[in-house]
Amino acid sequence: MTNTQGLLRPKGITLDKQAHELRIDWGEGHTSAYPLNALREACPCVICRGGHEKMGPEYDPNFIELKPTRSYNVVDMQIVGNYALQISWDDGHNAGIYTWGYLNRICPCPICQAARESAST
Repeated sequence: MTNTQGLLRPKGITLDKQAHELRIDWGEGHTSAYPLNALREACPCVICRGGHEKMGPEYDPNFIELKPTRSYNVVDMQIVGNYALQISWDDGHNAGIYTWGYLNRICPCPICQAARESAST
């Protein structure tokens, strides 16, 4: 991860449609590979979260345990300012703004998963 004035910023972003995943290189040897189906179901928008009262970081999903109900594909992906990705999905949904901080918190790599598990115990 690159920390510029307290902001996480990826070094590289790759949408691999064949592997059906989004990969983010955070630098310093840390790469996150997000399965697209789980990433869609982890959408951080108010509609998907179930209301404004569920928008804080304490409501971040445990990304690894998501059980996607269907297959999703990315139609378009845009960087929003210097802080996020906006993804348009094949189900017509595009309201989620996936901030770098949010994506980092739900990283599915084994190291991040272990850190979340140890923090919750």
